[in-house]
Amino acid sequence: MPRFAALYAALLLTVFLALTVRVLAQRYRAQVVAGTGGDRGLERSVRVHANCAEYVPVFLAALVAAELCGAPTWALHAAGSAMLAGRVMHGIGMSRDPDIVPLRAGGMILTLAALAAVTLLALGGGTRLW
Repeated sequence: MPRFAALYAALLLTVFLALTVRVLAQRYRAQVVAGTGGDRGLERSVRVHANCAEYVPVFLAALVAAELCGAPTWALHAAGSAMLAGRVMHGIGMSRDPDIVPLRAGGMILTLAALAAVTLLALGGGTRLW
């Protein structure tokens, strides 16, 4: 059973749901049903939300594959923790206008590091290293 992937899926989806609520609140405030209506705050919220939606699913798919192939537990936790921290940091950093650049940049660095790590973990599983 991919329990580590399930744990990080739940945590990352909690972040995604929080970002969803934020978009809905911004839509209500701006009275915009579709698109962004030129509202800068809504545009920012939509992009933060979409950015999470772009990175998290592919990460989780690779994390499940790596775990099912027997990747080391510590490595699964390291990748999952990096992705979680990266998504939270990026979300906070990009949610302000202007951006909180160290949080946004640090969040993307952690996100990309997590993707690289899970890529190697899945590759290790696919080549029967574990």
